Amino acid sequence: MDTTIPSPRAVLAVDIGGSFTDAVLMVGAKTHTTKVLTTPLQPELGVLQGAREVLAKAGLPASEVALFILGTTLATNALIERKGARTALITTEGFRDVVEIGQENRYAQYDIFLEKPVPLVPRDLRFGIPERIDVHGRTLLPLDEAAVRRVACQLREAAVESVAVSFLHSYVNPEHEARVGQILAQELPDLWITLSSDVCPEVREYERTSTACANAYVQPVVARSLGELDRLMREAGMGCPIYLMTSGGSLTSLELGARQPVKLVESGPAGGAILGRRIAEQCGERHVLSYDMGGTTAKICFIDEYTPQLSRTFEFGRMYRFLKGSGLPIRIPVIEMVEIGAGGGSIAHVDTLGRIQVGPDSATSNPGPACFGRGGTHPTVTDANCALGLLDPARFAAGKVNLAPGAARAAIARDVADPLGMGAEMGALAISEIVAENMACAARVHGIELGKDIERYTMIAFGGAAPLHAVQMAAKLGIDRIIVPVGASVGSALGFLWAPIAYQALRSLYQSTDGIDLDAVNRVLESMYLEASAAVESAAPKGSRLETRCVAFMRYRGQGHEIPVTLPSTQLTPALASGLAELFEREYRALYGRIIPGVGAEILTWTLTVSTGQAATQDEDRRPAGIRRPAPSAYRPVFDTALARAVDIPAFDREALSVSDHIDGPALIVEDQTTTVVPAGFTARVDARHYLIIDRDRSSKAQRGEA
Repeated sequence: MDTTIPSPRAVLAVDIGGSFTDAVLMVGAKTHTTKVLTTPLQPELGVLQGAREVLAKAGLPASEVALFILGTTLATNALIERKGARTALITTEGFRDVVEIGQENRYAQYDIFLEKPVPLVPRDLRFGIPERIDVHGRTLLPLDEAAVRRVACQLREAAVESVAVSFLHSYVNPEHEARVGQILAQELPDLWITLSSDVCPEVREYERTSTACANAYVQPVVARSLGELDRLMREAGMGCPIYLMTSGGSLTSLELGARQPVKLVESGPAGGAILGRRIAEQCGERHVLSYDMGGTTAKICFIDEYTPQLSRTFEFGRMYRFLKGSGLPIRIPVIEMVEIGAGGGSIAHVDTLGRIQVGPDSATSNPGPACFGRGGTHPTVTDANCALGLLDPARFAAGKVNLAPGAARAAIARDVADPLGMGAEMGALAISEIVAENMACAARVHGIELGKDIERYTMIAFGGAAPLHAVQMAAKLGIDRIIVPVGASVGSALGFLWAPIAYQALRSLYQSTDGIDLDAVNRVLESMYLEASAAVESAAPKGSRLETRCVAFMRYRGQGHEIPVTLPSTQLTPALASGLAELFEREYRALYGRIIPGVGAEILTWTLTVSTGQAATQDEDRRPAGIRRPAPSAYRPVFDTALARAVDIPAFDREALSVSDHIDGPALIVEDQTTTVVPAGFTARVDARHYLIIDRDRSSKAQRGEA
């Protein structure tokens, strides 16, 4: 009889960041993590290095990995840096300038120097084809196939790599787009082809065309890199399926990701929001603010009732950092969050008005901050933390980067402190305070836009730099509790492990609640269900439990924007149809505090999502009786603002802490991949999950006269 005990299922998750590539390997209940510097020119090499390191830690061969999940910045970087393919656009004759006309509004009404974002496709590569389908899907003008073949010749002569096809009403009838795709595939077999009816089948031709152009622009770059990664991993002995994290917080197959890479634009940050949701469930925190700060950016997301805020629109390449409408729109499912250029690698300088500015430019991984000793000369947030004494040079990045505090102080003195007539340490403190205020300001604005009372929230901090600044930022926001989970430095990659495999099908089909065509709606819902379930079943393990969610995007008649209304069924019955107006008004009142009586409602778009089920993860914080005060492992000289000099404060090794340990600030809690700063007025404790729970002291709050 075979008595061999099967090895636990091993799952590998890797997140490619701007500065570091994070790898997490979960083997049964045990987790192994590592961070390696990102390799920007060939990011797949950093992924392979991270995978090898974490497998070596676990003592496992690559063949033991049952599942590999990747979050990639490939699509994001190609769009922001404008390093995508040479792309063309084919559209309805007379509409080739829609990507420049946009919505015909000015995002900054009184700025006489206003600049609009430059379209991804230049005008000489935008072609109009005679064809016309009306809003009901009826053909008014047949497709001119001869014109399509003439355009194919022009694409060949212009050395176009990728093309987007976006006809005026293809969302309701995609026949003409599909035929153009067939002709182009015959004429130009090596051409990458994106149809708007595949990636964004909904009304509003500007957003749909912009999304199709973005997909076409990044597809060759992303598909080639994913193909190379697949080859390298298989050569390394990893024959398991590869999944990709999408911007909507779900997993998709490698093949679908290569076909619709625009849906990967915010994949890394989405993993962080999924981790925030899981921790909120575990800790029973109904309102949390997830705070993810890495080497290049900081991401902030509100999670209420264990559900991240969701959106259907994302902008990239904004001309103004925080101004909606100043970028190019992408219409995809995305977790709603604010992202700013505030990370460990964010560069600090003094502007012409004598003000210290931090970010959005980043030193990234190459050359990196000055203290990395890799050729970087500009002072960064990491340099500021190093100069303040918050980083342990011996343990930073698990010893892979030898920090040089002297280089950090020199860079800060030259570019920040000396121009303002202050010491290097005060310059470092100013950098730290400004980056924290930038992040707090972004959180405040985002909260106001969403109608959130931010002081009610618990902060969940993760990412390599977040634990260093979390309490500092929370104090500015009036937040009293901060949670730093185990493995915080690789939080987004950890989040990948808890994401469902999902696919969202979407169709625009106009209906008025005064007279809904049940047969037409149910035909659309049925086709969407077949599309979504086929995509999920092809990627999910056999026997997976599938869940469905149907949403109607509704508005009052005459309004310009819709709100999502979740439907209790994926089939529209007469009873449900008659109750749609009531469901809409309930959601509308919840959002705006009122309804508009006497005005009918209408539906523009329907979505149907199929996903693998996720079990509830809430458990209790079984707090042992009594409080243990651990002894510090060392004392570290840290710059004290009040005394204007360094003072020794206790440092604790996080791995040596036990459940029920309490640590009063000021203190440092150090681990290989990050450091948690606990200032005076806050106390950290270790809960039953070994998470750090940092609470504001009630006495210190009362002394300041706060409620």
